[in-house]
Amino acid sequence: MAPSRSALKRASDDLQKLGKQLLDLPDSRLDAIGMPENLREALADYRRTRSFEGKRRQLQYIGKVIRSVDAEPLREAVAAFQLGHAQDALALHEAEAWRRRLIDDEKTALDDWLAQHPGTDVQQLRTLIRNARKDAALTPDKRNGKAFRELFQLIKAALLAGDAGATDEIVEPEGDDE
Repeated sequence: MAPSRSALKRASDDLQKLGKQLLDLPDSRLDAIGMPENLREALADYRRTRSFEGKRRQLQYIGKVIRSVDAEPLREAVAAFQLGHAQDALALHEAEAWRRRLIDDEKTALDDWLAQHPGTDVQQLRTLIRNARKDAALTPDKRNGKAFRELFQLIKAALLAGDAGATDEIVEPEGDDE
């Protein structure tokens, strides 16, 4: 039994949405995806098109081109890109939460931080916390925010180093077994 007309329209809309998601990817990611040249050209034509109606028609064409291609690798590439952005946002939120916690409650937060990140330069961290508190105590027109930014950068770097270290620990034992 042939698919219904509504099912065909839904499938066509899904492919157009996939095409729109591909357009959101940076060129470096698109180059890494193995896609036919005609799809690559259709995406480039969409970016060059200025009118609303032209973009709408070009998006329909992109959906048509994707029908002739295996769409699963394209979906996987889009999902991987979106997951990466979500993880980056989570890391920034985590760094912001640590900064707020360190500034608000030095003793317990500092102990917790040092327990999780023992390689941190304690003197530098305490200095940055103290400077951020001094800056926060000033009136808004006299604040410069430098201490807040420096503290955030230190926390972010430590969190990234911790994540990389955790990944290395998982990978290394497998390499030793070979």
